[in-house]
Amino acid sequence: MTTLLAQNLNSELADAVFREIPVLMQRLLDTGETGTIDLRSLPMTDWDRQQLATRLGEGEVKAFVTVGGTSTVTETQFAGVWWVRHEGADGRIAAEQVVVARAPEFLLAHPADIEAAQRRLSAILSGSAEAQFEEAGHG
Repeated sequence: MTTLLAQNLNSELADAVFREIPVLMQRLLDTGETGTIDLRSLPMTDWDRQQLATRLGEGEVKAFVTVGGTSTVTETQFAGVWWVRHEGADGRIAAEQVVVARAPEFLLAHPADIEAAQRRLSAILSGSAEAQFEEAGHG
């Protein structure tokens, strides 16, 4: 009986988070400002997060980033709403968020990375011996 009571109380928190999302979406539409709800900073249980995830559903995009652990970005069924989970190298969840944005910022290529990649690709296309050596996996 305690479990049922706890689930009912927790579902109110999941509902409150769910209701905040369209407010953040409207802000994104009006001003371009992105929004983030840090789920791990809230007193949500695993059951709570599961209820929220179920209500948000999954969309068509899922991305994985593996740097110092694994980050999973899942588009929800609502365009512009993303479920983002960062796990440390030990597999423990370090952060879990609902992000309201055209795309989560950390998925966007940094201009310096684009510049370095452009130079590398141009060198490969120009036939640079050094670039061909790197392209072959030796650099």
